[in-house]
Amino acid sequence: MNKGLAAASLAHHVSPAHAGLIDILQPVAYVIIALVVLYTLRHLFFTMNRLFGRQRHPYLDISQAAWPRVTVIIPAHNEEPVITSILDRMVGVDYPKDCLKILCVDDRSTDQTPAILDDFAARHPDCVQVLHRPPDAPPGKAAALVDATAHIMGDIALIFDADYLPGPGLVKQLVAPFFDPEVGGVMGRVVPYNSGTNLLTHLLELERAGGYQVDQQARANLRLIPQFGGTVGGVRVSALRAVGGWDPAALAEDTDITYRLAIAGWKIAYQNRSECYEEVVESWSARYRQLRRWSRGHNQVLFRHLPALLRSSHVTRRERLDGALLLGIYAMAPVLLVGWLVLYLLWLCGDNGGGLFLMLAVVSYGTFGNAAAFYEIAAALRLDGERDKIKGVPLILIGFFVSTYAATAGFFAAIGDMLRPGRVHWHKTPRYRDQAPVTPDPAAPTRL
Repeated sequence: MNKGLAAASLAHHVSPAHAGLIDILQPVAYVIIALVVLYTLRHLFFTMNRLFGRQRHPYLDISQAAWPRVTVIIPAHNEEPVITSILDRMVGVDYPKDCLKILCVDDRSTDQTPAILDDFAARHPDCVQVLHRPPDAPPGKAAALVDATAHIMGDIALIFDADYLPGPGLVKQLVAPFFDPEVGGVMGRVVPYNSGTNLLTHLLELERAGGYQVDQQARANLRLIPQFGGTVGGVRVSALRAVGGWDPAALAEDTDITYRLAIAGWKIAYQNRSECYEEVVESWSARYRQLRRWSRGHNQVLFRHLPALLRSSHVTRRERLDGALLLGIYAMAPVLLVGWLVLYLLWLCGDNGGGLFLMLAVVSYGTFGNAAAFYEIAAALRLDGERDKIKGVPLILIGFFVSTYAATAGFFAAIGDMLRPGRVHWHKTPRYRDQAPVTPDPAAPTRL
């Protein structure tokens, strides 16, 4: 009886044209809300697993072994402010010197980077080699990695961005998983060292904590597909070549190779205790460009590899499901915007969708606040013993709006790339350091 009265009341106040529009928009709204809830449950499940589930660190105890030959690749495009620091640390890592090659790729630099690299190679000719790419070489990190592959020593290649600061034991920790013949890629944990600079760098520290300490480790615990992040990680070269090598047209070469390896049956290992320290961007304009590029590249991988992932016989059902959700994470930004628009139109048409609008707003903020859910971030701060930073979690609302806008722009750019394939436009991430920062204390307590 009540439902009938409600329907009669709605019909009395809504015109036939609006009623038809409501019939179209309501299913769209419910589908979008269902997607958001699905991602919310996914993040909650990862958080609970990380806090209370069995933690897997299968390669942590490997400290003595017949260490294989390994090549460390450092792409460098105009990295004058930062390149010396990573080179100083890399030549001092704890790894057999006759098995270590440091390959510095001068990627068309126009500052003093080539001179710095050449000078360093002259002082360390036993382990440092410089590869200069010509000015007319294809742009982008993926293209630089393609050229570097021909100069790799051994079957393991580790990749570090030029602004990263590795600890002495990091190379061994990243090489250890490759003793498992099923492992085709490995990823370590990234920790910002300039988080105290301003509000943005603090928010990025929170994002990194949630994304690595909780999201990546939970996926490793659950035997899903941890993502190779393009730096502080590496690949098995034979596996890389078996799947076709780096794609020089890929803006997100890390996501691209993650999925091509997984589709072919290779495993990605995540080493949560293998930390490396990075310089995060310090301006909102740089953050917007970075997010837009990540979204554009990630969605390119979505369009290219989702069908193959769903058909692959080498991945389990749960890997297939979570892999599809991970591929769709940046596509959810335009979906959210469409959802808000649909609910607003429903309200204008006379449908009382205010409650649904509020639900979508709150849940989407919690799920996509700053690329990692706020409850993942809170759990990560607890695990890291940094509970005093939890007061900054509500501020991810600021990053939420920037992320949504940038990811939406990247999504439509990826559609444009699919319709009009062309030359890659690579936006250089700015560097800020003008002197070497203080290296975190190696004797500090190990994170869980």
